[in-house]
Amino acid sequence: MKMFVDVPSVYLCADAVDFRKSINGLAALVEAELELSVLNGALFVFCNKGHDKLKLLYWDNTGFALWYKRLDKHKFKWPKLISPTMTLTEQQLHGLLGGYDVIGHSKIDVTGKQLR
Repeated sequence: MKMFVDVPSVYLCADAVDFRKSINGLAALVEAELELSVLNGALFVFCNKGHDKLKLLYWDNTGFALWYKRLDKHKFKWPKLISPTMTLTEQQLHGLLGGYDVIGHSKIDVTGKQLR
């Protein structure tokens, strides 16, 4: 199921985020540390230190929305970032949410066998 379609921009936050932060804390982080406008319709993706949880924040012209995903047994393939933010295409976003390495294109191992 594709949750996000026709997203204008997708930004990954390079550093792990304290997941006690909610909408206001994440919005402040986008504005202050990433120096991006949180109201431009872009999707901002944050990962926790353990890389097993993601939060996605976006403004939909009526208010903020916060989307949360947790993996039970695996970790997200969080890219090693060079800059404080990295942009993704819509296809890469769906790959990341599906457990793929958006740079190396390998799927998480749910069976104990290496998948490529």
